[in-house]
Amino acid sequence: MEQVHPIKVAALYRFVSFDAPEMLQPQIHEQCTAGGIKGTILLAHEGINGTVAGEPAAIDALIAFLRAIPGCAELDVKYSHANEMPFYRMKVRLKKEIVTLGVDGIDPKREVGTYVQPEDWNALISDPDTVLIDTRNDYEVAIGTFEGAVDPRTKSFSEFPEWFRAHRDELAAGKTKFAMFCTGGIRCEKSTAFLKAEGIDEVYHLEGGILRYLENIPEAESKWQGECFVFDERVSVKHGLELGEMELCHACRRPISQDDKASAHFIEGVACPACYAERTDEDRARFAERQKQIALAKKRGKQHIGVNPRLDD
Repeated sequence: MEQVHPIKVAALYRFVSFDAPEMLQPQIHEQCTAGGIKGTILLAHEGINGTVAGEPAAIDALIAFLRAIPGCAELDVKYSHANEMPFYRMKVRLKKEIVTLGVDGIDPKREVGTYVQPEDWNALISDPDTVLIDTRNDYEVAIGTFEGAVDPRTKSFSEFPEWFRAHRDELAAGKTKFAMFCTGGIRCEKSTAFLKAEGIDEVYHLEGGILRYLENIPEAESKWQGECFVFDERVSVKHGLELGEMELCHACRRPISQDDKASAHFIEGVACPACYAERTDEDRARFAERQKQIALAKKRGKQHIGVNPRLDD
């Protein structure tokens, strides 16, 4: 019998010109809260980006509502599921960019790389003329990526342009094609538009991102290794978008494995091997007090509102 999950998760985005995104903000927030939906949606003049979760009927109603907005009929949506609500609250925020690259004049609506369907991706990245670049941040790449992918080791997406310009010549040595991927597709829209603006002719990206690839490509045929970080309390997903094994360090919001939890530098809610050296004694004392309050709230059967995961894709 197919497992029934009570929570439907929708990762969505669309590059579209909004003259007044601030006018849409209260309408979208009201639609979400009326349906008990939680998560984060970003709005900017360049479009919409977000991940939300709720009862299936409420999510379906929200997507229908968003697709009725002029220019959003082709809203890109990827669905997955959760056993529990993966967000604490609902936020609809106004931003300068719906995904921050920080380079003026980059417009995916005007020029973007060639979309590649998941079923055609393996052939492209197996081509010796292709250089494959993971456009995600270092903490995401650490738990999973495609075979042979270059890791830029960036802390944020806004570091990508400087990294590419610094390494362009060595990346292009003996290669004619650039292929890039990200979690859901939105960073690839920006990064391929950026490469086109930099004069790169053959630029490709995985349509629908890693999530669509994991949803559609059987594990036996897959070139994906590890798990895929997602920006909510599920932390990671695997092939078939099943729940992954990773957990979250509630001090630094990085993913942690069971091996990380066995480290002497892991303290629940206070530090993990990746962030232990980054924190002062004062930081750790503050986090320890917060963790104490979380434990007390849980004991009383209440939810303690902590720091939410980053919405970066």
